[in-house]
Amino acid sequence: MVALAIFFMAVFTILGLLSTVLNNARALQNRKPADAGMVAAFLLSVTNQLTEGLQSGTFEDLGDFGGEYSNYEWTFDAREVETNGLWQVDCIVLRRPGGQLESQLSFFVFSPQSRGSLSGPVGGGVRP
Repeated sequence: MVALAIFFMAVFTILGLLSTVLNNARALQNRKPADAGMVAAFLLSVTNQLTEGLQSGTFEDLGDFGGEYSNYEWTFDAREVETNGLWQVDCIVLRRPGGQLESQLSFFVFSPQSRGSLSGPVGGGVRP
């Protein structure tokens, strides 16, 4: 009797674990295909520097995704908001052809070595 109870406890534990694994796999399959975090991570990791201005493109510009993200386009807007190297970055992913918002991400980055138009010349120049 005790052996059967231990056996069934082990079986139910394994079945519960299997159910959790299958639910996690299903959640990964149903995730959104395009994300603004993907764009931000790629653009910030390539150069490790911020340049002021608006960039835009398609996912084919970022890499070879096998056409998986061909219906999406992105914009990446970085601007210096304070003279001490504080930047605001806005990243938007739109679904084509209608331009429906798929994902949006806004964050701040402190980057004192990257200078935008507010900082003036690098090296401590005086702003007019």
